[in-house]
Amino acid sequence: MKRSSGTFWLGLLPLLPAASAAQGLDSLRTTIEARIAQTPARAVGVYFRDLASGDTLLVNGNTRFHAASTMKVPVMIQLFRDRDAGGLALSDSMVVHNQFRSIVDSSPYALDKADDSDSSLYELEGRRVTIAQLVELMETVSSNLATNILIDRIGAARANATAHSLGADSILVLRGVEDGKAYRAGRNNTTTARDLGMLLAALAQDRAASSRSCHDMLDILARQRFHEGIPAGVPPDTRVEHKTGWIGEVVYHDAAIVRPAAAAPYVLVVLTGGIKEDSVAYDLVADISRSVYASVRRPRLP
Repeated sequence: MKRSSGTFWLGLLPLLPAASAAQGLDSLRTTIEARIAQTPARAVGVYFRDLASGDTLLVNGNTRFHAASTMKVPVMIQLFRDRDAGGLALSDSMVVHNQFRSIVDSSPYALDKADDSDSSLYELEGRRVTIAQLVELMETVSSNLATNILIDRIGAARANATAHSLGADSILVLRGVEDGKAYRAGRNNTTTARDLGMLLAALAQDRAASSRSCHDMLDILARQRFHEGIPAGVPPDTRVEHKTGWIGEVVYHDAAIVRPAAAAPYVLVVLTGGIKEDSVAYDLVADISRSVYASVRRPRLP
């Protein structure tokens, strides 16, 4: 380029970082789309957001999926907002019970511990446990029983409204887990990758609740015990605050805040539908995570 004047040349410099960022996102999109194309999935949705720059990438980010256990994130947020408002304390206790009402006709149903990822809470039926214990089980081992007990406390509609207020404006939190009549009627908890990304960004930026509560929630998500997806694609010492969701042969999801040692933190959500083999779904999510991590660690053009 001919430097016809110093003013003209210097005026282009602020555009270079933005152009470089756009090129990086385009390259990342190409990589992700190519990896998705190799997998026999009904649908895959991806949301990425650099929490420092705000750079954002969506690949089918507004495609709707059954939320599975990712709906436990807005339930947790509502609980902590209630704590902030003085409506409850994490030290408050609730009786462990296993009878719930269908949203279809209020008929009773119970959960089967054989279908739950945690069976320990079923042994405490009739006894009192703290809300803190229930939240820990709901998020770290994805206890369905803990989730339904907590939804009885806060109400699904309130968690849904709070999620919408935080920018997850198309998420649907309608009910607790294993409401068979609602499932058959198509009245399911649903989400998009973008919805979950908005909630995680709000947590990371202390907007989902008070700063104290956001930090407490992130610490809980960092204790997640299932690491087959996004954490498998980053170095083992990387802090990942995340929530998985799984319904066999229907969906496998992972939604995370990733904190690289030498780069800005970012949000990554990968939702998958219709992959019949768990290992295939895990590998897809881990590979997408690996590509994103490599992208944010790559030095940008000057």
